[in-house]
Amino acid sequence: MKKFLLIIPVFFILSLAIAQIPTPDAYRKAQSELAAKNYWEAIPLFKQFTDPKEYGNLANYASFHLGEALLGANQPAQAVDALEPVATGSWAKSDDAKYLLGIAYFKNQQNVEALQIIKRIKDDKIMEMAENATYDNLKQVSVSFMIANLQGFKGNKGFGEALKRVLESQTILSATERDAYYELQGKANENRNVVKDQVLDIVVILPFTNSSRTNLSSIPQSDFVFELYQGLQYGVEQLKKSGVKVNMLTFDSKRDVAHLKNLLADPAIGSADIIIGPIYQEETDLVSSFAETSKIPFVHPLSNLGDRFEELKYSYLFRPTVSSIADGVVEGLKKQNWGKRVAIGYSASSRDEMLAKMLQDQLGREGFQLVKFEQITASNASSFLQGVGIRQGQSRMGVDQIILLTDDPTIAQPAFSLMESITASIPTLVMDSWLGFNFANYEMLEFPNFYFIGNNTLNFYGEPMQQFRNRFYSKYLTFPSMNSALGVEMINWVASNMSDSKGFDLRRNLDQKAFQAGQLTWGFNFQGTHNNQYVPLFTLEAGELKPLD
Repeated sequence: MKKFLLIIPVFFILSLAIAQIPTPDAYRKAQSELAAKNYWEAIPLFKQFTDPKEYGNLANYASFHLGEALLGANQPAQAVDALEPVATGSWAKSDDAKYLLGIAYFKNQQNVEALQIIKRIKDDKIMEMAENATYDNLKQVSVSFMIANLQGFKGNKGFGEALKRVLESQTILSATERDAYYELQGKANENRNVVKDQVLDIVVILPFTNSSRTNLSSIPQSDFVFELYQGLQYGVEQLKKSGVKVNMLTFDSKRDVAHLKNLLADPAIGSADIIIGPIYQEETDLVSSFAETSKIPFVHPLSNLGDRFEELKYSYLFRPTVSSIADGVVEGLKKQNWGKRVAIGYSASSRDEMLAKMLQDQLGREGFQLVKFEQITASNASSFLQGVGIRQGQSRMGVDQIILLTDDPTIAQPAFSLMESITASIPTLVMDSWLGFNFANYEMLEFPNFYFIGNNTLNFYGEPMQQFRNRFYSKYLTFPSMNSALGVEMINWVASNMSDSKGFDLRRNLDQKAFQAGQLTWGFNFQGTHNNQYVPLFTLEAGELKPLD
């Protein structure tokens, strides 16, 4: 918009100076001090002429100029007191007084009152000045204030220009903010002309069906996709109960890229604040590309394979990347100082192979000796452990610690059984998924030698978890799975970092602090990155899971 310097126009002083002829000498002296910007000298001189009973119409002008002097002396609250009577009264310069009172309100942090008094100005030239003042005073206020007041004051051109500037300074716009921006640009569709209340709009895209499972009703409740969705849905329901304005729309990707491309043309997805899912890489790559183009945060809910996202702006992993896990393991081993000899067994999954290779490289650089490095299966897991000295009657071990990288219970069971049968005491690092295997009773081990690698690990013994389990059971008559709990925690995490109070810029909010406590998990660190860098090692003490110091 056209810019003007935000100063009190000289024509006010000149035009008002001739309004009362003759005028007392003290009043003329006050005018001279004001013109010379000697505000503190002018203030007491004008004050003596503000009684309308004694000075009549001159009191209106004196109050007006007193307001000018008080603003010049940076006393906006007193300026408001001086100007309110003359701004609301009926006299020749009431619009000038409204303009000046609007500025006083702005300077006194009474933005709504300023907008309300400006709205009452009739003179076009004075309104143009007031709109300029509106822009100058609101161009850096919170977007939530601007959105909340748009419908009441969108006729003020300065308000509209200030809101545009505020929105354009945001790296990410919420669905509501985009609506407001389109409205200001004159590009809103007819059905989007009214800016709605600020609502957290979540879109979930998951592969509920596929080529072999075409009916939604055929999805077993034990399916990990269903479990995750159930947790997401439960989390949103709890937010609504707590008063959060949130909406979740769910789409079936069908694990079909062509179908997914058509889905992404849906306006509901394009107006989302955040997209959760899908899961499989061919789908996530497509949604990630869409997210980068649309500037909508996309979060993969379960995978650790997302180092590629670190080069992007809007794509995230909810869990740690493989490299973050490797960093956490190496730092943990260095702190514990169990020794330098390490054996690594890993499954054939992509994550475990990548993680094993990263650990091999990083541990080598840190001075560790890799004694054994081997892919393990259900059939050779026991022999792998026996090869490093985990056998009956073996008193000397060939390694100082063992790392087993797998989430597969068919591999974990023979490994755990061997450790249990010979009462091995060697520190053994496993993925936190082993905590959920029903064959593993760690409390019965003679030596608490199992340590668990963090991967958005659930805080099983915390009070919030106990409350969640009980409430979940009351609703579904079954206890939540780990995937369901992670779904709930993901909604908690989203709501903690995207809201009408904090704003919807996920990146900015994540960068505010290095550690963010979880409700059902042990916490997060997304500062400066696109994955959870908080990867502690955990131990079980008296049956309670705790991070290692």
